[in-house]
Amino acid sequence: MPQALPTPQSGDVFLRISAHLAERTDIASALAAVADEIAEVIPFTHADLCLIDRPGWLASYEVGIRTRWSRARTRLDAAPIRDLLTGKCEFMLCHDAMTDPRQTFPGACSEPIFNHKLRSRVHVLMKVMGQPIGTLNISHATPGLYTPETVTRAQHIADVLSPYFHALHTAELAQRATRVGHEARAREEGLRQGALELTQALEQQQQRIGMDLHDQTLADLTRLLRDVTSEAAVPPNDLAQRITETIGDLRRIIDTAVPTLLELFGFAHAVRVHLERAVGSAPIRIEVTDDSDGAPERLDPTVRTALFRITQEAINNAARHSGARRIEVRIDPAPPGGLVLTVRDDGCGIPAEPPRQSGLTNIRTRARLISARLDIASAGGTTVRVALEGQP
Repeated sequence: MPQALPTPQSGDVFLRISAHLAERTDIASALAAVADEIAEVIPFTHADLCLIDRPGWLASYEVGIRTRWSRARTRLDAAPIRDLLTGKCEFMLCHDAMTDPRQTFPGACSEPIFNHKLRSRVHVLMKVMGQPIGTLNISHATPGLYTPETVTRAQHIADVLSPYFHALHTAELAQRATRVGHEARAREEGLRQGALELTQALEQQQQRIGMDLHDQTLADLTRLLRDVTSEAAVPPNDLAQRITETIGDLRRIIDTAVPTLLELFGFAHAVRVHLERAVGSAPIRIEVTDDSDGAPERLDPTVRTALFRITQEAINNAARHSGARRIEVRIDPAPPGGLVLTVRDDGCGIPAEPPRQSGLTNIRTRARLISARLDIASAGGTTVRVALEGQP
């Protein structure tokens, strides 16, 4: 036999609920403010409001126990209350939700039911102007506690709560839309500024490549031509050595301009090769670790190239300016579907007023253009950390 619910001690419970709600401006505090009054009408272990947040998605606000339901939005088709919101029933009354197939169907977001033994459950619709805006959900660990009378009580509570929480939720959605709009405009301005800075950086890079070709490769070829056409015989071994060195210099310039290794052998291998070249014969220990199961290879090609350029610049700074004895590059997963790339050295760190800012500027610009989170720390060496969220 189901246990009898206590009768409310005072007839002004609903007036007190209205008075509490009139003083609140956000959903969470408003629900907490009326929790005692709800418990006076219907004892509960857990209670929550599940509001339609956007088409197909629900937002939950809880009292009594905090669960995953309020930590993230829930898809309607995975919610234990889906039958109620899709019109299959007018209310839901569960003797034991842990064994009720309406609550624990395959794919259901029902972990809190089992984690907190929410056995007795009652769910009723919240409506405004005849349209559902969500549900009031009340649960208790005791099985079979709630009865049809509980449904009636819950519906009375829901009818009182609905207009208040609809107004609060509408205001919250408007604030969110305003915030999203501001963030979108800020991102657009950041991309515009970033594109301008990158254009300037690319122009500088082209000028540098031209100077390298003029000052180094062209000069080397001119000397070779002079040696070959001079009357003095040049030993073949010397000539071969000079040609080999010129080819090597030209290859380094080309590799800087076009990351062919990235396309041919993949991200981690290209990073290792660049790190070995940057270090050269210096006594610097190097390490490249990819624990992301090849996540860089799944990036959009433009994003992957930008990430490689950031890595190149960070490695060059560490190899040329830090005096490091160790340089490490790590690629780690960042669920869901993202990655974190870290370039760390044990060198002298970044000076308070570095003589050359273009390298760090290029890193920041490229990170902004691919919407990556960038952290540069200078303590016990330098750490450059780039985080990319998963791409749809």
